[in-house]
Amino acid sequence: TLSHELRTPLNAILGWTQILRRGKIGPAELKKGLETIERNSRAQAHIIEDLLDMSRIISGKVQLNVKNVNLRSVIEAAIESVLPSVQAKNIRLQTVFDALPIFITGDPNRLQQVVWNLLSNAIKFTHSGGRVRVLLEKMDKHVELIVSDNGQGIKSEFLPYVFDRFRQADSSTTRKFGGLGLGLSIVKQLVELHGGTVQAISPGEGQGATFTVLLPLVHRESNSNAPAVAYSFDDDRLTTTQCEETNLQSTKVLVVDDEIDAQELVKRVLEECGANVLTASSVDEALELVQTQKPHVVVSDIGMPGKDGYEFIRRLRGLPSSMGGDIPAAAVTAFARFEDRIRALRSGYQTHVAKPVEPAELIAVVASLAGRHDSHI
Repeated sequence: TLSHELRTPLNAILGWTQILRRGKIGPAELKKGLETIERNSRAQAHIIEDLLDMSRIISGKVQLNVKNVNLRSVIEAAIESVLPSVQAKNIRLQTVFDALPIFITGDPNRLQQVVWNLLSNAIKFTHSGGRVRVLLEKMDKHVELIVSDNGQGIKSEFLPYVFDRFRQADSSTTRKFGGLGLGLSIVKQLVELHGGTVQAISPGEGQGATFTVLLPLVHRESNSNAPAVAYSFDDDRLTTTQCEETNLQSTKVLVVDDEIDAQELVKRVLEECGANVLTASSVDEALELVQTQKPHVVVSDIGMPGKDGYEFIRRLRGLPSSMGGDIPAAAVTAFARFEDRIRALRSGYQTHVAKPVEPAELIAVVASLAGRHDSHI
C-alpha cells in the first residue's frame, strides 16, 4: 500500500515532466501539466508528513507548542483549507458553533491537523452532493467537536479498528478509495496527547459516520496570562506574487546546496524578487564567497557530503564580524523534525525552514533576515 501511494503521484510527476521537456505542447497543455505536477507533489509531501508524524508518535517524540487556543478559529481555518475539495464534490458543509469563543490549552497546529484529517476523511467518503456537518459545543468540563457525514459509512466489523495504523476497510487492489490508513490514527494520538478522546460511530455501510472529539475545557479566568491564539491558514495560497510586497533589490544572498536542482530553484525564486544570488556547492566554496563577496544573507542546506550545514555554520560563526561571521543565515533543509530545528538554531542559524519550501515563505524568510542584517549595520 505504501509503495502504491508513493509511486502513484511520482508516476504523474515524472510522466508530465518528460512530456514538458519535449516542448511540443500548447499553453493549455502546459498549464495542465504544471498543475498536475504541483498537485501530485503536494500529495506526496502530505504522505511523507503523515509517515513522519506517525514515526514521531510511535517513538514518543511529538512536541506540542501549547498555548491558550481559540478552538473555533482553529476549526474555521481547517474548514477554509478544505473548501476546494468541498466545492469540487458539491458537498454541503454545515457548521454549528457556540456564539462565544471556546478556549482550550493545546498546540494550534496539531489541533488544526486533527480537524483537517477528520474533515478530509468525511469529504473523501461522502458522495458528490452529500453533506458534511461540523458541530462545536461547550459542555460542563469539556469541549465537544463532532464531524459527521452522510456518505460511505463504516462496516460494523471494521469499526473497532478504524483508528489503527495502516488499517483500511478495503485494502485490495480494486479498492475505490486510496490512502495509507494513517489519518485517523494520527487524529487519535494527537487528541489523546491533548488529554482528550475520540470516538467513531456509524449505523453501517452507506449510512454515514460520526466522529466525536472531547477535549478538556480551559477557563480563561485561570489562564489570564496565557495569550489566546487565533490560528490562521495561509500556506497553499501564497505565491511568488509576494515579490510585489517584498522587494529584495540590492540584497546579496548566498545559497549553499550540493544539489544543483535545489540550488537553481532557490536562486530562481529569489532573483525574481530582485535579489543578487551567489551559489556554492560545498562548505569551503561557501566560506570563500562569504569572505570575498560579503553577502547580506545566507541560505544553506544541512545534508551535504564531506562537510555538512552544521559544520558550515560553526565555521561561519567562528569568523570575525569584519569577515562575515555575523551574517544572518537560514537552514533550508529536508531534515524537518523538531529536533533538527532545535539543532539548527543552536548551531547558529537564525531560522529553520523545512523542504519542500513554498516560494513565498522563502522570500519572506530572506527579507526578514535581510532586515535583521540591516539593523546591525
